[in-house]
Amino acid sequence: MIRAIGAIQRAGLPDPYALQPASSEKRFPDGAHFRIEIPSVEGPRVLEAVIDAAQRYGVDINRVSQGSGAMILTDADLSEMAAMGAAAGLEVSLFVGPREGFGVGAHARSPDGGAQFGQIRGMRQLVYAIEDVVRAAEAGIRSFLIADLGLLTMLCEMQSAGELPLDCGWKISVAMAPSNPASLLLLERAGATSANIPSDVSIAELAEMRSVTALPIDLYLESPDSLGGVVRGNEIAELVGVGAPLHAKFGLRNSRPLYPSGEHLEAEACMIARAKVARAAAALEWLHRFDADVVQSAPHAKGVRVPRTAGAAAEPVAVPRTSAP
Repeated sequence: MIRAIGAIQRAGLPDPYALQPASSEKRFPDGAHFRIEIPSVEGPRVLEAVIDAAQRYGVDINRVSQGSGAMILTDADLSEMAAMGAAAGLEVSLFVGPREGFGVGAHARSPDGGAQFGQIRGMRQLVYAIEDVVRAAEAGIRSFLIADLGLLTMLCEMQSAGELPLDCGWKISVAMAPSNPASLLLLERAGATSANIPSDVSIAELAEMRSVTALPIDLYLESPDSLGGVVRGNEIAELVGVGAPLHAKFGLRNSRPLYPSGEHLEAEACMIARAKVARAAAALEWLHRFDADVVQSAPHAKGVRVPRTAGAAAEPVAVPRTSAP
């Protein structure tokens, strides 16, 4: 028993777990409860820093994600990140580069227009966004962050038409995070393969989300200041227990914003990435303190959308269209 519980009982205080939602019986395809994700891995050198730090801390990283967009990476960058991800057995998920907040319009950068920042504006930007995915997929990338419902629909239609690989996955960005089960189901039915929900959800709200679907949920256990600066890595056992299958994401509070990134921010981006891996290592220690029975996916696990290198056979992955409660 955790020693804190004994002290609470002796003091006659309420049981903090008396109203705990039921544990999730849902799992990733390999049977694991959770995976570790490091966000804002903006290029090959930052990915290299993540892999190095993971080895130093003895942590398996199952997915990295990037926020600046595939469009600012060269073909050589894309191929290098694909090769590194394939060798490490982790998923490399790239944001779609063109978005309203990077365009010439002012609305998405206004105080009241932030919700539009990650969306696609106009037909020309939609063309560029689709081609951004096609280009990265040609380099072997198989996971993409999506923040626009219309773009998600178009990409799934292209998969059905054989114009994009079936093993590409569509990760819903926190920029359009669903905040209730109905919205989560809508995104799943549209073709999402995982969805980032708000980082400040309560245990009860997470249980509500999980009750309607087996879709993997992505959750920041530590979020950057722009997403509220939540720091809750110590809660990982409860969050995984209720939310499995869950991608536990580790951002970094009090760190510099990086988007769009480049060589001018590379050294800082690498330091930030290493610190995120350290946060993941600390959270895993909390996890084993509270629940040693939960299982993390191993590298190359079934269902991890590992990049494809030249000559590699594709793993067929069905595109979900309906919920699976």
